[in-house]
Amino acid sequence: MLRYIRYLFLAVLGLCLVTVALANRGMVALRLLPEELGHFAGLTWEIRLPLFLVVFGGIVAGLMIGFVWEWLREARIRAEGGRAKREARKLEREVKNLKRSSGAEQERDEVLTLLEEPRKAG
Repeated sequence: MLRYIRYLFLAVLGLCLVTVALANRGMVALRLLPEELGHFAGLTWEIRLPLFLVVFGGIVAGLMIGFVWEWLREARIRAEGGRAKREARKLEREVKNLKRSSGAEQERDEVLTLLEEPRKAG
């Protein structure tokens, strides 16, 4: 059921994007600098694109900037998680070693008890 809702959502989203693209097919000029400043600086770079490409490009650029921003913001959290994971592994190894050593001591104690019992009886 959830799969069909997702497909329906994607279909509606696609239909909306196609509608926006068809409604905004007019060409627009993208300039690196404002026209007067561009002539003054000698940089009159300009490209002509359909408006919908500019809008969709802006959306994609905004999403990418947001993803990178969040990734950088969460770097400290990921580092702390890595340290915690290493510490947990270290503690697990320590617990295993302690269990092994206490298990060996218990076996030794049982053996010593068995060996000492005949002496006490005799």
